[in-house]
Amino acid sequence: MEQQIQSIIDKAKVNCAEEGVKLTTKRENILISIIKAGEAVSAYELADIYRDEFKQTIPAMSVYRILDFLVELSLVHKLTSANKYIACSHISCSHNHEIPQFLICEECQSVTEIGVINNVIDELRASVEKTGFKLTTQQLELQGICSDCNSK
Repeated sequence: MEQQIQSIIDKAKVNCAEEGVKLTTKRENILISIIKAGEAVSAYELADIYRDEFKQTIPAMSVYRILDFLVELSLVHKLTSANKYIACSHISCSHNHEIPQFLICEECQSVTEIGVINNVIDELRASVEKTGFKLTTQQLELQGICSDCNSK
């Protein structure tokens, strides 16, 4: 796991350098905390994880600023409906991906990231814009029951 995390961090540093920004130690540690959590977490939960993992306190407002940075670089996704964050499942890939969408289990709160092809989102956007409504995000968060909970 540690080698996988280091590979992700190395890729994140490259992404940051390409954008002309730096993955500071605190940003890196927040990203590591999200990856290790393995589930969607809030900024306050991240502050607690950070304190436990790195033996330092970090204010929730600082965590929010760092999360905004990580979202901007597509290293992390914000689940608006839950006000939680999850590491991008394609964070260490170097090829183009479909538009990320999220399946959120109503029972166990697990989150699965899936990709939707651009044409589907383009058609959705066109349908929406015909009403005069302008989308501000292409992200969909679909609620349901995951296969594990469904088989119980």
